[in-house]
Amino acid sequence: MNRKTVIFDAADLGFIAIYLLLLLVIGLIGWRSKKNNTLQDFYLGGRGTGIWVLLLTLYATQYSGNTLFGFTGKTYRVGFAWTVSIQFMITVIVVYLSFAPKLFAISRRYNFVTPADYLQHRFNHPKLSLIASIVMILAIGNFLLAQLMAMGKAVDGLFGADSTLAYGGGVIFLAGLIVVYESLGGFRAVAWTDAIQGSILFLGFASLLFLVFQQFGSLESATNLIAQQSPKHLDPPDAQGIREWVSYLVIVGVGCALYPQAIQRIYCARNAKTLRISLMWMAFLPLVTTLVSLIAGVMGRAYLPGLSSEQSDSMLTLLCGAIQDQSPIAHALVVILFAAILAAMMSTADSILLSISSMITKDLFSRWLWRDAPEAVLMKVGKRCSWFLVALLSVGAILLKETTLVSLLDRKLDLLVQLSPAFILSLWWSRLRSREVLCGLVAGIALSLGMTIAGHGKLYGIHAGLYGLAINLTIAVSGSWLRQPLTENPAEPQQSNEETIVKVGET
Repeated sequence: MNRKTVIFDAADLGFIAIYLLLLLVIGLIGWRSKKNNTLQDFYLGGRGTGIWVLLLTLYATQYSGNTLFGFTGKTYRVGFAWTVSIQFMITVIVVYLSFAPKLFAISRRYNFVTPADYLQHRFNHPKLSLIASIVMILAIGNFLLAQLMAMGKAVDGLFGADSTLAYGGGVIFLAGLIVVYESLGGFRAVAWTDAIQGSILFLGFASLLFLVFQQFGSLESATNLIAQQSPKHLDPPDAQGIREWVSYLVIVGVGCALYPQAIQRIYCARNAKTLRISLMWMAFLPLVTTLVSLIAGVMGRAYLPGLSSEQSDSMLTLLCGAIQDQSPIAHALVVILFAAILAAMMSTADSILLSISSMITKDLFSRWLWRDAPEAVLMKVGKRCSWFLVALLSVGAILLKETTLVSLLDRKLDLLVQLSPAFILSLWWSRLRSREVLCGLVAGIALSLGMTIAGHGKLYGIHAGLYGLAINLTIAVSGSWLRQPLTENPAEPQQSNEETIVKVGET
């Protein structure tokens, strides 16, 4: 098949420009809608997010450039074995439901802003809160880098320009747009743009499914073609593959549920019913998102054989190039699909950027450098952090162009999963103690990073982060079990010999 990229005419580019301009307008509306110049208002939107906005912002944040580019590319490389992606995205919702309702109730009572606010409230241990914040910043900083790379790959694959120039220009322009509307409107702008982007994303997935079947025929035909070209891509997983499936279910299910931006969306729900209904609907969305990416990857494997690992992450754009000239309707749907691709990446990136900004401002600067800083000063610090991070990670995205997106997904989850004892177990087990949680966290991180550096990101099909989590849980649980039981309810803070900390909610 001829591998052509998508070329947009002036009308197509005008439609995309209007969409991007609308994001800036929403940023201005968010800026005009702010009630006061406080961290809670800027980073949580006043805690009044309703069902549909919460559902769409969760959806748009959960499904990102990794889904559209990384998952299609992974399917292309490994075949039907990547069906596990549907299962682990459902597992994420199961994990949410295990702790989100209880965390929401506590957060509403104590006015949490960042994820570490809960840890400081529960354990009253400054070093634990500090290390957890740093881990989360590094982990989702990696995720933000992946989104910037996906933006570059989208522009690289969808425009017939010089590859290096198109990739770098896409990263810089779209990252700059995100930081502008996020700085203007804060969480309101991010949530409202996510609602629009989530709607476009859903329409884009539907368009993609229609287009690939219309262009290439049935999934059965593609499977038969793969059987002739590369039968190994149809093989069921062997023993190691099954272990890898289980590993992905655990590390993605737990790790993605602990994204800081997801935890903050738990905080911002209008009420418990809003949160519960939104999560219930989220349980069905992998069937209309991840499944579509899987089908697109299978079609690419059948009709675009011979792509390199780097090219496979841009395979979706090559499919669009093959589909674009099918008919005027197909051309229009490809334009909508490109808007959905931008929506997937930008909605995740803006949420991550806002979350990192809040943690640097409140958990690091306010708690450790200037405790009595006025809120106006903290707001300026947060916005400047956002601009600095975007500049730094844009350079990183350009330099790391050849790195695959799923490899970045694995690295961040190795870190995030280490926080599960502190966030999830601590909500249900009153005997869990701060010193043991801290020791377990440090040991788990050290082991998982050490294995990755030594070239064992997966050992016997199991992610390095899960070996770290096993050590982490052993230390935290056994150490806490051997100590004197606590009399406090786990929803109440522990006493600590550490220095006095400013109460949660005060800055």
